[in-house]
Amino acid sequence: MSNYLAIATVTATLQRTLQASVQLDVDGARVTTVRPDRLNGATPEAGVNVYLYDILLNSAWRSADLRQRHSDEKYTKRSQTGLDLYYLLTCYGNDVELEPQRLMGSIVRTLNSKSMITQEMIRETVADSTFTFLADSNLAEQVEAIAISPVDMNIEEISKIWTVFFQTPYSLSLGYKASVILIDSGDIPKKPLPVRNIQRHVTPYQPAIAHIKVAEELSKLWQTQNATTPLILATSTLLIQGNKLNADITQVRIGNVTATPQTVTEKQITLDISTIPIQSLRAGVQSLQVIHPQQQVSSNVLPILLRPTIQEITISNLHGRGNDPRSADINVKVNFTIDKTQQVTLVLTELSFTQFTGYSFEQTKNRRNNTNSITFAITDCLPGNYLVRLVVDGAESLLSVDTDPNSPTFESYIGPVVAIA
Repeated sequence: MSNYLAIATVTATLQRTLQASVQLDVDGARVTTVRPDRLNGATPEAGVNVYLYDILLNSAWRSADLRQRHSDEKYTKRSQTGLDLYYLLTCYGNDVELEPQRLMGSIVRTLNSKSMITQEMIRETVADSTFTFLADSNLAEQVEAIAISPVDMNIEEISKIWTVFFQTPYSLSLGYKASVILIDSGDIPKKPLPVRNIQRHVTPYQPAIAHIKVAEELSKLWQTQNATTPLILATSTLLIQGNKLNADITQVRIGNVTATPQTVTEKQITLDISTIPIQSLRAGVQSLQVIHPQQQVSSNVLPILLRPTIQEITISNLHGRGNDPRSADINVKVNFTIDKTQQVTLVLTELSFTQFTGYSFEQTKNRRNNTNSITFAITDCLPGNYLVRLVVDGAESLLSVDTDPNSPTFESYIGPVVAIA
């Protein structure tokens, strides 16, 4: 394994190896390690540029570090990370004399004959006076061999790399990979003391939550993109499913409030959220946990998303005439108390079947107190009727759906609506 200088040492070794070849094949050619967009001003007229464009974890070594740790983060062996380095080798020079193509041939021949970076090549690079900044590199001590192999890239893949360099013309390029480079964390492994005797400790059964569902079947139009995230309102009944949930006393903690569920079995807990004082709940992401106070144990914690419900919308200070954009103050009242530190956004979507103009406004004024009524200052809003949603810490209020099959707006969103005249 090697220290933090391993990546730079591989790049320098490639540069030094190619330099020895290309200067013989094309007179005056040099090997550089600059960004491709700096080739014109930072390189000679003919040469090769070695650019490290990507670093990926080596798949064979991806889990090696985990196998060398105890659960308390102590190491049984030195921690190490395996990397694959991806290089873009670019040739430039006089196209009339085909210098880029001659240089590319020199690269292919050189890296074909020297497809392994040997310990001797690394030591010579570290000892080179050009690379004094690599004097502390110990890459030569790495046991695993470092292989250099071409990367088969099509035109599309090469184009994606070159588009990163703004207004830089493409030059003849080829991709190579160096694998594997092992970097040592430097942590000294700790060996535990020998075991003198074995003692048994009895741990109470710990409840475990596997799933949280909602008893009510909400409209399919309200289903979220993530099917594992249930739509939870202040009126919802939660079905908390898992193992070892039952005890003499079982409680459920949501956020900072503790509630007593309606029914409890080993596999499922039923909790009616409406029985919890609504002023103690908050919209947004909240933690949910099952507690057995007598045994002093608790379950794992799962997040739930409590969605606010809009109760009232009022508009004031409306300004603007004709077809000009409007400005106004819109006050939205919801069922949950909103903490003064929570992020709140008002979303307006035009109530129309032909066009979908939308606006969003954040509450920028610092709120001094917790409240369930928020006022938004809207500007540059075209006149019309708008569906209103309130987003509190990522929890979005639901829209009303027309459930009348004889209505022309059946299964469409119909409210809540604000008229900006």
